[in-house]
Amino acid sequence: MKYPEILEVQPEPSTFSYDENFTILYALGIGLGAVPEELDYVYEKRLRVFPTMAIMLSTGSGEFLDKGGIDYTRIVHGEQRLTIHAPLPPTGRMVSTSRCLGVADKGKEKGAVIHVESSISDAATGKLHATAISTLMCRGDGGFGGPSGGELPLPPIPGRPCDAEVTMQTLPQQAAIYRLSGDRNPLHIDPERATSVGFPRPILHGLCSYAIAARALAQACCDGDPDKIEHIGVRMSSPVYPGEAITARIWRDGNDVSFECVVAERGVTVLKNGTCRLRG
Repeated sequence: MKYPEILEVQPEPSTFSYDENFTILYALGIGLGAVPEELDYVYEKRLRVFPTMAIMLSTGSGEFLDKGGIDYTRIVHGEQRLTIHAPLPPTGRMVSTSRCLGVADKGKEKGAVIHVESSISDAATGKLHATAISTLMCRGDGGFGGPSGGELPLPPIPGRPCDAEVTMQTLPQQAAIYRLSGDRNPLHIDPERATSVGFPRPILHGLCSYAIAARALAQACCDGDPDKIEHIGVRMSSPVYPGEAITARIWRDGNDVSFECVVAERGVTVLKNGTCRLRG
């Protein structure tokens, strides 16, 4: 990693135009469309946008990776935070403005962390739709002599038994569908690339697991309406493999929700320290 040069990178605002096909493809990529209640996310008649799609409209991270000298092939998503200010239209043209909030050097063996904040606004009206903070684990870029701290805190899970559990089944081809929305990292589809960086087979995108968790929260806490979610943040602690079932354990305290996700068949927690805020 080129440090401190990466802190000075200032990407130009980027524009992302999308149509109904993109909106539907994203919904299919996160597993929507299997039941009639989800028809509006995959059928243009009354098409709705699942709110986590806002993250896909932010393209500013690429310039930080290029100009920061980061090995793109060894990046995994570490954490994701998303605040939704207004629902996205099913078609649109958005402008993304990004900045680097900081980096952390975890050492040569553990890699480095970079925090990137992006604001997504309507290109025509300037209306702010979402603010996203992505934490990227750069597994091949540690040991550059930078600061070791700088994490963005996430609250712990409550000590009591969870209030609800929701299980979502992923498809064996889930990553192959999801990657068509923009993340073409071969780690998620190429067996040789996956094994070369330490995984037994291709892994599911962290942001896909994140969106599946949002689906579970909408089902358990929002009567199936994800537009009631105002904010969702989580740490990706272990990969999901396509075809596995993800179980969300949910704790609710009014409009504040905590959650974690596990793959029960392997006894692994894949999403930790989840926090969600519902609209009043």
